[in-house]
Amino acid sequence: MDFAFSEEQDEYRETLRRFLEEKCPTAEVFRLLETDLGYDPGLWKQMAEELGLQGVAIPEVYGGQGFSFLELGIALEEMGRVLLPSPFYASTCLAASAILAAGSEDQKAELLSGIAGGTCIASLAVAEPGAGWDVGALAAEARRDGDAYRLAGSKAWVPDGAAADLLVVAARLDGAPELFALPSDADGVSVTAVASLDPTRRQAQVELAAAPARLLGEPGAGAEALAETLEHAAIGLAAEMAGGAARCLEMAVAYASERRQFGRVIGSFQAIKHKAAEVLLEVESARSAAWWACWTAAERSPERREAAHLAKAVCADAYRRAAGENVQIHGGIGFTWEAAPHLYYRRAQVSETLFGDSVRHRALLAQELGIPAR
Repeated sequence: MDFAFSEEQDEYRETLRRFLEEKCPTAEVFRLLETDLGYDPGLWKQMAEELGLQGVAIPEVYGGQGFSFLELGIALEEMGRVLLPSPFYASTCLAASAILAAGSEDQKAELLSGIAGGTCIASLAVAEPGAGWDVGALAAEARRDGDAYRLAGSKAWVPDGAAADLLVVAARLDGAPELFALPSDADGVSVTAVASLDPTRRQAQVELAAAPARLLGEPGAGAEALAETLEHAAIGLAAEMAGGAARCLEMAVAYASERRQFGRVIGSFQAIKHKAAEVLLEVESARSAAWWACWTAAERSPERREAAHLAKAVCADAYRRAAGENVQIHGGIGFTWEAAPHLYYRRAQVSETLFGDSVRHRALLAQELGIPAR
């Protein structure tokens, strides 16, 4: 088995890195934080029309590029490096994965073309206040209304929910979890932006009061589709975190190679060398875990669930460590608003909790492997 990326994939990564570094330098990230939207619509359009990014892992028959989750993982990793403020993860990874997993052929053809073309921004609403992402604790309910359905309940921590045109919502129907799609401006839908520790990825709360929605797929198939969606969510986020962690290490090493103290660069001190070496070990482990998980998703491997839990836990720990050490190596400047390290630290903290923290994913991995809880 060849574990290396292909030449085409390496070229794809290089193209994306050049594009994102040019279009989203740190100064641009700070500028976008002050805007109402929180992202650049012009860049979003350029990403769709020039690079086809929003449809990278959506089959061509539905208007996408027809590549695999590996290419999506590369895109997310590169976006994580620059902290791209964008609804890309919410729309292309979360919502599109849910529609692909649960939707009928007609629903996929109708809903995915807009997502792939960047004309429709979508997001996934699963978590609930007090329950987090525990599917077994879902309280949102759907009831039949003739040939349609109506949803009632509350959803929290919806990534880029305020920017979404389409919401994919997890709710119970006759006691079983299902996935539903509805416009964000439908009657009975209230979307409220909420403050987050990470200003580069905005969150929203969604209230549903008898909101009309469409069931994705057939009744009874939602549990499996939701499980697959959450696995893809964890894997995509792991790839993004691996990119952010690698960038934190690069920033720390660059600063330590320039900052002088006591007549020498601080990178020559043993304590700094040890920090960087330990972070390097964690970053490389995280990237390996993320890439393996992306491969299992691309190949629809039976190991995908294990890989998702492992990658989310390992990458979250590595990102938190790398971001924290980056701040420490930068010293006092690392805590200032004008410097970038604190933005990566914020992203690391929030990304760890999104779709379950490291403790939860390690517990789920142990359960998947049949290891008894202590």
